[in-house]
Amino acid sequence: MSRIVAADELGIAQAVEALRRGGVIGLPTETVYGLAADATNDEALRRVFAVKDRPATHPLIVHVADAPQLDALALEVSDSCRVLTTHAWPGPLTVIVHANDTVSRVATGGRDTVAVRVPAHRAALAIITQLGRPLAAPSANRFGEVSPTSARHVADDLGDDVDVIVDGGDCAVGVESTIVDCTTPQPEILRPGAITAEDIALLLDPHGVALASEPTGESRAPGMLARHYAPKARLHLVEPGSPLPRATAPVLDCSHDLASVARTLYGSLRDLDQRGVQEVNVLMPPPRGLGHAIRDRLQKAAFPARVGSLNRGGPTPPHS
Repeated sequence: MSRIVAADELGIAQAVEALRRGGVIGLPTETVYGLAADATNDEALRRVFAVKDRPATHPLIVHVADAPQLDALALEVSDSCRVLTTHAWPGPLTVIVHANDTVSRVATGGRDTVAVRVPAHRAALAIITQLGRPLAAPSANRFGEVSPTSARHVADDLGDDVDVIVDGGDCAVGVESTIVDCTTPQPEILRPGAITAEDIALLLDPHGVALASEPTGESRAPGMLARHYAPKARLHLVEPGSPLPRATAPVLDCSHDLASVARTLYGSLRDLDQRGVQEVNVLMPPPRGLGHAIRDRLQKAAFPARVGSLNRGGPTPPHS
């Protein structure tokens, strides 16, 4: 079993040493725990993909210690991108920019763009700063499965495949960062998160910049695949006021206190599997604010359920 170390001076030093040796670590952030490697070490990055069983074309998010480090990775940074990072970093916001030649194309999945963020977590920032290099860190779980929000989740999922897990406590946000593509004429939200579309619009509006209404093109960022974050249990997504599709199944209420729901969502999905629950009715949150991020995660976790109708009492296709 992987070593779980405290997020103190000694534990951080052990994590940094593992990274310098080309290892991978469990990295606490405010969103979810990451499986982190030195973003300048291609061999270590390939190990991240192998441990997660992640497609090599699916890009990783590069974590840096402060906003000026974005310029060391980007060919250019748009004015709208500057606005967002100035106001939202450190925090659960990832921006996509054109990558310069110093950025590993292993980390970018072969693309000429790179996803970057500054995590709002003391231990993560200390590790990045002491290493002196950026970290690439997708969620610390097998690809497509439920993301981890505690050190124990990482150990349970990855075991000896990760060298050191830094226990920074339970994640404060609980869902992955908002991803905004800043390479397009109008910034596009590719993945909703705790920095909401409303938040981003308020930041950009005084500068005369509008968000694109919908992302266009192929999947080009983490979390854009149709199926993701999926437990073994079969989820029946239920809009408020609709009948429960499975009257005898338990109910997971995600419709109220959305900050608490987001913080505990992945733990709740993991608990269903630990208890051997086969089916669950999930009461959906409203489609506004943080509710967009929670709905996104639940819809991907329930795929290939009929997301459009959200199971308004009709049959649910098999969960695969």
